[in-house]
Amino acid sequence: MTLVEALQQSSLFREFSETGLHIFAAIATEKSLPAGAPLFAENMVGESMFIVKSGTVRITIKDGGGDRTLATVGPGDHLGELALLARSVRLVSAIAETPCELVELAQRDYYRLQPQKPQACLKLALAIAADLARRLGEGRDGLRSLTGARG
Repeated sequence: MTLVEALQQSSLFREFSETGLHIFAAIATEKSLPAGAPLFAENMVGESMFIVKSGTVRITIKDGGGDRTLATVGPGDHLGELALLARSVRLVSAIAETPCELVELAQRDYYRLQPQKPQACLKLALAIAADLARRLGEGRDGLRSLTGARG
């Protein structure tokens, strides 16, 4: 699978043209992780976003004395996307559950691309914002169902 094909699988790039996909494929790098290897750790500074090309990644958070699994992501899923837009601290850890191939987009490369391709960068930033808003809405609905609160 090419970098363009891997980007195409991600919902963040669903509305991108072939040209737009090639713009980001040009700054993307591939990363391989064996099963059990950390992709990133909770509280570390985030400087990249990732798209899972193959394999599965477990998302965990520290909970008392151990780690609690929040989700498992697989091919086409993205993680760490807020780190692309601004330096931030990782709120969770990501560990390769199986051998994984990932596509990495680094913040430094995204920032270098902005003056050259502002529309493409804005389009990706808006896709990240829309995805975050959707997930926050889902989280709010789940929280309401747990507490019995009404909207």
